[in-house]
Amino acid sequence: MATPRLEINLSKIAHNTRRLVELFGARGISVTAVTKCMLGEPRVARSMVGAGAATIGDSRIENIRRMRRSGVEAVFVLIRSPLPSQVEEVVRYADISMNSEAEVLRRLSEAACRQGTLHRVILMVELGDLREGIPIEELDETVATALGLPGIVLAGIGTNLGCIGGVAPTAEKMAQLSALAERLERSCGCRLEIVSGGNSANFNWFRDSEKTGRINNLRIGEMIFLGHETLGYAPVEGLFTDCVTLVAEVIEFKVKDSVPAGEIASNAFGQVPRFRDRGAIPRAILGLGRQDVAVCGLTPLAEVEILGSSSDHIVVDAKELPLAVGDELRFRPDYGALLSAMTSPYVAKMFLSGGEEVENGF
Repeated sequence: MATPRLEINLSKIAHNTRRLVELFGARGISVTAVTKCMLGEPRVARSMVGAGAATIGDSRIENIRRMRRSGVEAVFVLIRSPLPSQVEEVVRYADISMNSEAEVLRRLSEAACRQGTLHRVILMVELGDLREGIPIEELDETVATALGLPGIVLAGIGTNLGCIGGVAPTAEKMAQLSALAERLERSCGCRLEIVSGGNSANFNWFRDSEKTGRINNLRIGEMIFLGHETLGYAPVEGLFTDCVTLVAEVIEFKVKDSVPAGEIASNAFGQVPRFRDRGAIPRAILGLGRQDVAVCGLTPLAEVEILGSSSDHIVVDAKELPLAVGDELRFRPDYGALLSAMTSPYVAKMFLSGGEEVENGF
């Protein structure tokens, strides 16, 4: 089998999706299943849709276009603010987009009118995380702009937390978003179909809150693929945490000193490394490096220790593990490592269904 490779278990992804759709749905919250870390892979999207996710979200219009052209049937939401240069494609391929700029809304309106269609928008509100979002004091004006534009339909409002600023989506934050939704409905005389409260970081709020207010949508990606919430990274009961595994191949295995010999200067990445003298150790070099994956996000599934990495190599202390050239080592990636490995053209992607290989290739 090709290495390095990501083994992606479609059955486990479908299980996690189904479980979360049912869990959130029991309290009136829909799930927008987010495919961005899978680059809009149609097989993954179909697994999610088949498991009950009627809406698919992605941050790149290129990924949404790929899924549409592959015949994936879902409501597609562009979850990153549209690039002004891409408004024609956004209107053509996305049913809904999330927005925070009046100028982009105007350009979407013009594109929708040229295409003879309607485009739905969710206005993102700034609640403290300082990523995208309309300041609360500017919200009424932006809502009025959206309501007045031809070709634009105001579908709802949303917010993003637990990202750039790491601000937790607490009960207070969700109550604030709910109150804003109700105030806007009174002032504009319309019903907001969607109040999107956030992402996988919202799980603890959902679990601990007796009331969810007007929040009726969450955008869930990491929790589906990795099986944990994203504030404390605790596994979520009933979810698989091994939907994705990264496999690397041993290309050298020798006993060498644990401390380099000679004057220590900067390494290939401008860092001055430090080493602990543990004598001679069995060192395995893997055919996988920083050009392929965010190495800091890998957890070995065997009793080995990552000692360092370069562009093309990871060096591990094999300890008591009897390795040989050609053997494989397996790793559990965190979200950053998964995102980088999926994006790398040098990492093969193998799709599994019920433990059986579906397809393998670059």
